[in-house]
Amino acid sequence: MTSTTTGLPDRYRPIDQLAPDEPTPTGVIRSWRARDRVLNRDVALRVHTPGGPAARAWIGRALTAGGLATPALSMVYDAAEGTPDDSPAAYVVNEWIDGQTLAERLESGPLPEREARTVVRRLAEGVAEAHRVGLAVGGLTPEHVVLRPGGLVGLLAVPAAEGTVPGDVAALGALLELCLTGRRGDEPGVTPPVIVQPDLAALVRRARSTEPGTALSSVAAMAALLGDRPRSGNTDPHHAVRGDESESGWLRKLRARRDAEDAAVVDRPAARSEAPVPLSPRDYPPVPQLVEDTAEDDELDWASSYADDEADVVDDGPTASSWRRKLVVVGLPLLALAMVIAAGWWLGNNVISAASSVDDVQGSTPGSSAPAAEESAADPGTAAGTPLQVSTAQVFDPFGDGEPENDDEVPLSYDGDPGTAWSTLNYRGSADFGNLKPGVGVVYDLGSEQVLSGVTVTGTAGATVEVRTGDGTDGDLDSFAVGAQGQLTGTDDLAFAEPVTTRYVLIWVTGLVQGDEGFSADVAEVAPVAAG
Repeated sequence: MTSTTTGLPDRYRPIDQLAPDEPTPTGVIRSWRARDRVLNRDVALRVHTPGGPAARAWIGRALTAGGLATPALSMVYDAAEGTPDDSPAAYVVNEWIDGQTLAERLESGPLPEREARTVVRRLAEGVAEAHRVGLAVGGLTPEHVVLRPGGLVGLLAVPAAEGTVPGDVAALGALLELCLTGRRGDEPGVTPPVIVQPDLAALVRRARSTEPGTALSSVAAMAALLGDRPRSGNTDPHHAVRGDESESGWLRKLRARRDAEDAAVVDRPAARSEAPVPLSPRDYPPVPQLVEDTAEDDELDWASSYADDEADVVDDGPTASSWRRKLVVVGLPLLALAMVIAAGWWLGNNVISAASSVDDVQGSTPGSSAPAAEESAADPGTAAGTPLQVSTAQVFDPFGDGEPENDDEVPLSYDGDPGTAWSTLNYRGSADFGNLKPGVGVVYDLGSEQVLSGVTVTGTAGATVEVRTGDGTDGDLDSFAVGAQGQLTGTDDLAFAEPVTTRYVLIWVTGLVQGDEGFSADVAEVAPVAAG
């Protein structure tokens, strides 16, 4: 659509209106693609009506944006406030960015995870530069985001009429959600879409949050988090592979040939011999007989699939067909024989074991059991202070987003070697797990109930832990009672106030220690101590 405006210098000739009118508290803004007649180039022209003091705040924001030089934000070439008498309109002239808008790209579906990370991260880096000089950008919508050639990203219409720093953070989170799912979940009455990547789902939630403990601190923090790949590897959803997609060789040829026959012949009668074959307990299973299929059976028939049209199948000579028949004729009886032998072996072992158990019971005497009872009565039990063996263990993460917390390293925390350890993931921002959750831990199964006086824990010095006990592994955190707690110094004996009888011990990490890659903690060795 071609139109003209008034109150502008003759240097800029409006060509096409780019977007609907944008109302502001003091007037209205119209956006145009225009031609700079002096420099002979296209520019983005935005006009605020009325000019003068009503547009002063917007022009001030534009002058601040003029000092920025980042490819993620369109450059400001010119700006004027205007006066109600001489120039009734204020205007801002931006760099014109060629490329496809993000809204146009999303019409063909969501972006892959890597592309979505890159687009939003580069846009966030540009917005972070604007925040550094005190400018809230605003206008972060898919219609204003342009995918530049060469993988770069640009934002048209900088700055918008209004903007706030929290609004920019929330808008970038909405763009990330839109890129990953093709939908927005912040509109009223809309069910939020599911983001399968746990770290990105948590990032979107934090971008929208207004709580001091969970909200993102800045756009720069979002850019940094988008640049970090998750340690759990690829989390994209996988489609189930159909059985016919994993078949190869002669079976694929057979299926392709049968599909061609299905397309040429419809509703053919089936000719299958359904007569039962009588079996004797002393005979082997009968060898399958090849049935003469005069009606060209539509079912998968081994003989007709190869014998009728062998000349039409590429690379299926007489030798190959003969080999396939022998495989069917010989293989099936051998398979049945192997099953019979396996069943006989299993039955024989069980009968012999049962007979042996009966003989032991019948041959036992009171005198032979008396020494065992005396030995049992004389056994003093596990001595106090003895470390107990751990049967199994697993990560306990009820507040997590589903990302594995180095689950495969858990056995290293009770292998008897202090040089190996289970580690938490690296968290950014604070020792309180980046304000994402209250903690994470490992539940240790002792195999049976034991009377404990405490637990010896070897781990990262400075980390804080709680020793909890419970009745199972599937409860929430409150189902585990706190028995002891403290800050680790290396190897620490965390004693209970009184002995506790339990089977399950939870080492719950509540505070991390800062390292080179963020905040984390190691648990190198856990040894429950018997109370005696």
